[in-house]
Amino acid sequence: MSSRGGNVLVRPAVPGDRAFALATVMRLGAFGPPPWRTADEIGEADARVVRAFFESAPAGASLLVAESDGSPLGFIYLETLRDYFVGDEHAHVGILAVTEAAEGRGAGSALMRAAEAWARGHGYRKLTLNVFEGNARARAIYDHFGYRPETVRYLKLL
Repeated sequence: MSSRGGNVLVRPAVPGDRAFALATVMRLGAFGPPPWRTADEIGEADARVVRAFFESAPAGASLLVAESDGSPLGFIYLETLRDYFVGDEHAHVGILAVTEAAEGRGAGSALMRAAEAWARGHGYRKLTLNVFEGNARARAIYDHFGYRPETVRYLKLL
């Protein structure tokens, strides 16, 4: 699968994308996490997922890379989850990360459109994602794409 969004091409990841994905995912701790989460904690959690994907991609998972003129701009990690309430499988955006230079250039939008196409192509009727409550920019983008909050997770440090 590959698709174009403006001058952004979205394609399946190849082994040579591993270092790019690992470097890019470390940016995610800067986008509105709660005070009890550190940037390193967030980056390392997502880096574990990326490393596992490149070592042995889980069934039902995909990693897509957005690029322009052969330079990677960002990536999206997609996986299959089971709905808690009704038990059906659905697509889930596990990670979405773009480089700082790619912000506002359409890479994230192209990746979200590709994710929706991937989900439809697998016969899924819904696509879910998680976002930090404090990440207003991402939440506005997801709202623009028609996503709506379903549950709000609360946490209390003991």
